[in-house]
Amino acid sequence: MSSLPIRFPADFLWGSATSAYQIEGAAATDGRTPSIWDTFAKTPGRVEGGDTGDVACDSYHRVEEDVALLKEMGARVYRFSISWSRVMPEGRGATNPAGIAYYRRLIALLHEAGITPMVTLYHWDLPQCLHDEGGWLNRQTAHDFAAYANRMFEVFGETVPYWFTINEPWCVSFLSHAMGHHAPGAHDLQQALTVAHHTLLAHGLAVKAFRERQLGGKIGIAPNVDWREPFSQHPDDVAASERGLDWFNRWFLDPLYHGRYPQALQAHYARLGAHVPVRDGDMALISMPTDMLGINFYTGSYAMARHTPVALPEQPDAMAKIDAVLDLATVNVPGFAKTDIGWDIFPEAFYKVLLWLRDEYGNPPVFITENGACDNTGPSGDGQVHDAVRVAYYHRHVIALNRALRSGCDLRGYTAWSLIDNFEWAFGYGKRFGLVHVDFTTLARTPKDSFRWLQRLIADGGCEA
Repeated sequence: MSSLPIRFPADFLWGSATSAYQIEGAAATDGRTPSIWDTFAKTPGRVEGGDTGDVACDSYHRVEEDVALLKEMGARVYRFSISWSRVMPEGRGATNPAGIAYYRRLIALLHEAGITPMVTLYHWDLPQCLHDEGGWLNRQTAHDFAAYANRMFEVFGETVPYWFTINEPWCVSFLSHAMGHHAPGAHDLQQALTVAHHTLLAHGLAVKAFRERQLGGKIGIAPNVDWREPFSQHPDDVAASERGLDWFNRWFLDPLYHGRYPQALQAHYARLGAHVPVRDGDMALISMPTDMLGINFYTGSYAMARHTPVALPEQPDAMAKIDAVLDLATVNVPGFAKTDIGWDIFPEAFYKVLLWLRDEYGNPPVFITENGACDNTGPSGDGQVHDAVRVAYYHRHVIALNRALRSGCDLRGYTAWSLIDNFEWAFGYGKRFGLVHVDFTTLARTPKDSFRWLQRLIADGGCEA
């Protein structure tokens, strides 16, 4: 039996993605000041191996080489982020000419290579000087972000056709302020709710500034989503799955598209003494219409009701409180293959969450802004990197993507995470997501089998099922 051809529209935008702190290095070069990730990484015990982004992939000095890799791959779009503290060292006010020049150079190189720039304004690297004033707990930071964004709109204008405001607000808030895994490493539920609201407010204020400039490009936000499949059709499991979707997906998407937070989860948080600091006019700003939605997807899970009562903890451990509120168990089903970071490979969840977004939010135009797999395979005796797990992951997720497209989802493009192996946040350099292998001693780049697979996919406009 022959394989079915999987084909995509001729104008579908294929490419890859990175972020500033993870690849640029040059942490103290040309006027850049520290971000919260510089501080966090240099705090003992926070990052595996004591790794930092001081050098990372040194893309600041190797930008031509990295754009050449994108061109070789056939990328039509490149999603990268701007380092706020590189272009605005004091967090507000004057811009840094050297920082601006770096991004002008990157954008010019992309255009010369026929690659469309796609900019993320915030990928977690808040200037440390603003954190010292309260960071995202301080409502003023939302306004500082809007001013920074407005300056970037002014400087780069329509040389950037696609803008994303905030990357993964769930990580900025819950992962960083409730679970403590990312900078600044707090463990407080109220902090997480405050930060979540302020990052969404920052998004809304930036969209407003973008609209006022009447630029010809498009703007949106890039949340991470997952999928909670009910373990069974037992009503308790179905309800548990919905609570999981409220926590991870709807908490950030409902304000954008419906102008409100999920009511049931708000009530649960209120029982724990935690509240969203909404002021008059906030939700109207947050729900200002956008042109597109970025979706970062890696994995999904099965959700099951605990079936045993969970007491609300007396001590203020944020995650224990969240667990009590959600009252669900995430089920790791035996037999699921996993990536080298331990995440289940669940492409059916990718398909289902895209259909869910279509039905729940009126089928917005979607770019897959991140999707990829941790595969730590290194160079073989032939000097090549045969990352079979990553190739299989991409293949299965591209098929799921095509299924969603054929099901009527308004899908516009796909930027694979990530172009090159990089600083993988709290995991340091021990987890590799790149299409291109980086030797972190010599910084030499070697395209992997997955790079060649995506190169063929782009050239052919699809693949075989």
